[in-house]
Amino acid sequence: MNIEDADAGRTNQAVDDNRLREAERIAEALVFASAQPVSEGFIAERLPKGMDVRSIMLRLREDYASRGVNLVQVDDAWAFRTAADLSFVIRRDENEVKKLSRAALEVLAIIAYHQPVTRAEIEDIRGVQTSRGTLDVLMEAGWVRFRGRRRTPGRPVTLGTTRDFLDHFGLEEIRDLPGLEELKGAGLLSGRIPANFNMPSPLMSDELTEDEDPITQMDLEELGLLAPGGASED
Repeated sequence: MNIEDADAGRTNQAVDDNRLREAERIAEALVFASAQPVSEGFIAERLPKGMDVRSIMLRLREDYASRGVNLVQVDDAWAFRTAADLSFVIRRDENEVKKLSRAALEVLAIIAYHQPVTRAEIEDIRGVQTSRGTLDVLMEAGWVRFRGRRRTPGRPVTLGTTRDFLDHFGLEEIRDLPGLEELKGAGLLSGRIPANFNMPSPLMSDELTEDEDPITQMDLEELGLLAPGGASED
C-alpha cells in the first residue's frame, strides 16, 4: 500500500468515526427528549442512512452503564431511567400509581403470563369473577390493553400487557418475567405447590395469534372506547 492509499484510508476512517459519533449524539438526544420509550424504528428514520441502530444503542447503553442515569431497553424501544441503586433518592409522591389491590395484582399476573387471555379465562384461573373496575384500574395505569377478539362464539376480547408494563417493572421483553424458581426464591410462591403446577410461557410478540381477529372501530364503540361515529370519549 502506498502513502496516498494509506492517507485516504485514514481520512475515510476519520469520516466514518465522525458519522458514527454524530449518529450516537442524535440517538441520545432523541431518547433524552422523550418522556416515553423511543422505538428503534423512530430513531432509524432520523439517523444518516446506513447506520446500524441496534449497534449504536448498545454502545450508548454501555457508555451509560456506570452513570446515575442508565439507558435501558424496553421491548424494541429505549429510554433513560435512574440507575436502580439510586432509585431511593428520587421522590415519586406525585406520580406514584395507587397501590394495587390483591385482585388487581392477581389479574395483572395472569394477563402477563397467559396473554393473550380473555376475561372468562382469567376468571377460570382465579376461580372467582373479575370486576370491570379491576380491569379499568390496570388499563388506567397503562399496563393492560385490548389485543383483539377471539375467534370463538361470542368473540370475547383478548387482553395483553403493554410497553408501559415492561417499562414500569424494568423488563426488556415479556420473556424476562420471573420463572417458577425465581418466584420461589423471592417468597412469592409458598406452601405446597401442586405436582402438576407449571409456569406458562407468555407470548413474546404483539402480533395477533391465529385465533385472534384485530379490533375494529365498531368493536371499540361496542366496548365504550369510542363514541358512535369514531370520536374518542375523553
